[in-house]
Amino acid sequence: MELSKVVETLEEIAPPELAEDFDIDRIGLTLDLDNDIKRIAVALDPTEYVLERAAQIGADMLITHHTLIFHSVNLISKELAGLLKIAFDNEISLYSMHTNYDSAKGGVNDVLAQRLGLNDVYEVGMGRIGTIDECPLDVFIDHVAKSLNTHLQYVGEKDTIKKVMVFGGSGFKDDYLDIARDNDVDAYVSAELKHDVLRSYDDLLLVDATHYATENPAMETLCERLKDLLKIDVEFIANDPFIKVR
Repeated sequence: MELSKVVETLEEIAPPELAEDFDIDRIGLTLDLDNDIKRIAVALDPTEYVLERAAQIGADMLITHHTLIFHSVNLISKELAGLLKIAFDNEISLYSMHTNYDSAKGGVNDVLAQRLGLNDVYEVGMGRIGTIDECPLDVFIDHVAKSLNTHLQYVGEKDTIKKVMVFGGSGFKDDYLDIARDNDVDAYVSAELKHDVLRSYDDLLLVDATHYATENPAMETLCERLKDLLKIDVEFIANDPFIKVR
């Protein structure tokens, strides 16, 4: 299959115009080898393990959420050179779908809401708000951890949880937390909780379910969508950073 056909399909799934301004010129086809695509690998991050695994399975293209090069570079480090060498040596084109996939229908935040079993879901920018059957706080925390298969940390006091907002990745930002507050949300599930945030929004249950676990499910889901749409082999590569907790 022509690379351009795969790109066309990816842009239908997550139109580039949905991306935040900081993603301009940083998403899409970031390494264009203009090669024929017979097998695709999908992962959250273009790590060394992921690239090597993609090479092992004979992938012609690697699709990730996070891009290999985000900031402009004037000097290519040994680490970056090594990653690019794997891609070049094995003729693997690279494609990144970042904040456009966060916002897209069926993208990161829709899948996250689905994994947590939210009902009556509606969009609030990139985030999603929905409801669950009302339950005690500890039951909700266990539900999030099991649904995303992850450790987590949380702060806030709520007797029961019913209305929930989700934002995959680094979503503990004032703009979105204020939306949660304006929508009378009980719990906010995202990642990378910072000290100033937990002090400023103590009226909400804030659940940090890790960056990887809140975004990775959507990349798994993308595999199945691409198999159906492209009718070629697509393999998901898991590479959880496995942060140790004591």
